Amino acid sequence: MTRRALLIAVTALSLGGCQLAPVYGGGGNSAAAQTLNSISVSSIPDRPGYLVRQALLDRMTGEGDTRYRLDVALDDEISGLGIRGDDSITRERRTLRARYQLIDQVTGNTLIDETVRTDSGIDVVSSDYAVVAAEQDALERLSEDIASQITARIASFAASRDR
Repeated sequence: MTRRALLIAVTALSLGGCQLAPVYGGGGNSAAAQTLNSISVSSIPDRPGYLVRQALLDRMTGEGDTRYRLDVALDDEISGLGIRGDDSITRERRTLRARYQLIDQVTGNTLIDETVRTDSGIDVVSSDYAVVAAEQDALERLSEDIASQITARIASFAASRDR
């Protein structure tokens, strides 16, 4: 047997045992979809919290029996990066961190307790209005990203429990 044929045979045999399965296998009846449909999202204070909560609600319908509760705490920070000779800032980084907990309301157990983070760079220009608009746009994109990360982690968790 040639070296290439041996490599193909070994690879084919090892793939059968990896047990990869789609997270949403089964569509709306999958464990991931059912779990996401049974989550109530707690209120999150301030504008960043409102945006993250709305993005989460778009992904979690909450139409089923709300067995789980999702608590989220946010940390929103803007820091200056690039500095000119006159000490003015030329670039900012907006960082949004979320610590979230998925709580089973029946047993009171915390099923997931994790933190996710995302950031975005912002150019600081001479127009204050343009800088504020860029900061708000960054916050909206970061909120969507945080919600996607949380949803993906919960779906993965639910699918792994179902196996």
